[in-house]
Amino acid sequence: MAASIVAGMAVPVLVGAGAADAVAATPQVTCASGKAGLAAKLQRDITASLNGRAALTALSLHDRTTNTTCSLRADQRFDSASTVKVIVLATLLRDATLHGRYLTARETGLASKMITQSDNDATTTLWNQLGVAKVQGFLSAAGMTRTVPGSNGYWGLTQITAGDEQKLMDLVTAHNTVLNDNARTYTLKLMSKVIASQRWGTPAGAPATAVVHVKNGWLSRATHGWRVHSLGAFTGGGHDYTITVLTHDNKTMAAGVSTVEAVARAIHKDLSPAG
Repeated sequence: MAASIVAGMAVPVLVGAGAADAVAATPQVTCASGKAGLAAKLQRDITASLNGRAALTALSLHDRTTNTTCSLRADQRFDSASTVKVIVLATLLRDATLHGRYLTARETGLASKMITQSDNDATTTLWNQLGVAKVQGFLSAAGMTRTVPGSNGYWGLTQITAGDEQKLMDLVTAHNTVLNDNARTYTLKLMSKVIASQRWGTPAGAPATAVVHVKNGWLSRATHGWRVHSLGAFTGGGHDYTITVLTHDNKTMAAGVSTVEAVARAIHKDLSPAG
């Protein structure tokens, strides 16, 4: 996601309070698990990973193997930046299914650029092709009730929450009636082929035995500084979990990446202590 560009146009400047000057309040991480002791360990280690960090952070975790979930500020809204591209792809695939057709060669080319390279022009083309009504149709079908599509072509200003992103990641990684299995497989395939320079974030500290799927977003604005987000799915080798970390109030992109990766390393370590 370009630092100051959304949908090929300059982001509107919002005047108001800037990034938080003080360290964010102590996070209230909530975890539950079917594995004895794991919830408490995750809660402790995720909280420790955020200690002293200024960014406002939200997260979600769902591990099917141990029936574990964690959340923090699940309903806090953030500008999506490029993480919305997974929603755009899901909308495209669902729309094609509803119309009983396959993606065209043009659409597959645009989808690949949008996810693997985070290409903004490709995203704008697909966003305009689909229209906000179809995007909203997917969100409604997915139960993503707190997500609000960006208006006036500003797809990167779509409002997302960690809770809704967890619903999206659950759809992408397990059989459901919203995205068929071919659509899910295709989405994960593209997320597994994201270019090397964009494979930071939730993959940090992932076990070597896991297949990594990722989509990140990053955007700087006049208010709340840098938004730095990461969606990750980790499958294969006995792994079956997803992580979403959303942040804003970062003074730099690097600071945001550091926060996201600190959370991710804590989660991976606790879920896969033997690597």
